Amino acid sequence: MQNVTLNVQGMSCGHCVKSVEGSVGALAGVDQVKVNLEEGLVEVAFDEAQVTLDQIKETIDDQGYDIK
Repeated sequence: MQNVTLNVQGMSCGHCVKSVEGSVGALAGVDQVKVNLEEGLVEVAFDEAQVTLDQIKETIDDQGYDIK
């Protein structure tokens, strides 16, 4: 299991949190997703044998948010 914290810009409300948590959480291999809206951080625990960090980043990008 790998843990990563991503700096994500563009999230501003509860809908943003649900969008990111729902889309990333739906990926096979993702165990946990936590969004800290105030700090613009997304913490993800995932199994790198099932999903890559690039796939997670792409999923966040597809929701309309920028990863820095």
